[in-house]
Amino acid sequence: MSQLTMLSSMADQDFTASLRKHVEWNIEWLDLRDAIYGKRLFALSEDESRQAKAEIDAAGLKVYCFSTAIFLDDIENGEADFRERHLEQLQTILPAARIIQPKIIRVLAASMSGREDGRSSMETISDRHPWVIDVYREAVDRIADAGFQPTIENEAKGCFLAAPDEFHDFFNRLDRKDVGLTWDVQNHWANGVFPSLEVYNRLKPLMRYYHAKGGRAGDDGRTLAWNVALEEASWPVVEITRQVVADGVSPVICLNPPQHGDYVDGYDYGAVAKRDLDFLRARVTGLS
Repeated sequence: MSQLTMLSSMADQDFTASLRKHVEWNIEWLDLRDAIYGKRLFALSEDESRQAKAEIDAAGLKVYCFSTAIFLDDIENGEADFRERHLEQLQTILPAARIIQPKIIRVLAASMSGREDGRSSMETISDRHPWVIDVYREAVDRIADAGFQPTIENEAKGCFLAAPDEFHDFFNRLDRKDVGLTWDVQNHWANGVFPSLEVYNRLKPLMRYYHAKGGRAGDDGRTLAWNVALEEASWPVVEITRQVVADGVSPVICLNPPQHGDYVDGYDYGAVAKRDLDFLRARVTGLS
């Protein structure tokens, strides 16, 4: 059995209204990123964090994930800036986490504009940016030491995690039992890997959290082209999601807004969150 959630701002940009919709739509868990009194996580004051916690408790909801933007950056910018900026942001988020009490805290796998064709990103990182692994270890350790589960999400175009072997090599090099993968299917597709059960099975041993969002391929049937709802997606949404639920690798599954393709003129994107919620609940047994 798995439960569905979504980025909380997908329900409504007003935080209080978003909580009401979560209750109305029978969503128990929250995934917080932005639109929390108009702010992102790192900008919340102590008073705002306490206010959010009080509203969440009053609504009978719980927080599964803090979806931070930590490490949304290019490692080619260099160690000093990357380390200082992102680890400092992590320190600003932890006080809010101690108040609001998410189960997991997400950071992102960074981009690497200097990726070399035909070569594993991990080989390039080992040769040119060996500090990257140490910075991720430090972030993972700080999150775990604060009492939360760390998770690392693959980002979209240019991410240093693309081929499944790169995921495994990266987590092996981290050498941290506390950390797992947030697999964002469409981010992976936008990074050049078409989603399949084979890819899922390769990544399954690493997974802690699963993100689903719709996308339609272009004329070649493989390349992500259009942002659409899950029921119109070109990747095997139902098959992969059923396996995720059956395997129990993601007790909570998070909907994300469709992105990384082009937007369709006249498409009702405001209705996508509820459409995706209803679609998966109707098609995947064991998903609530």
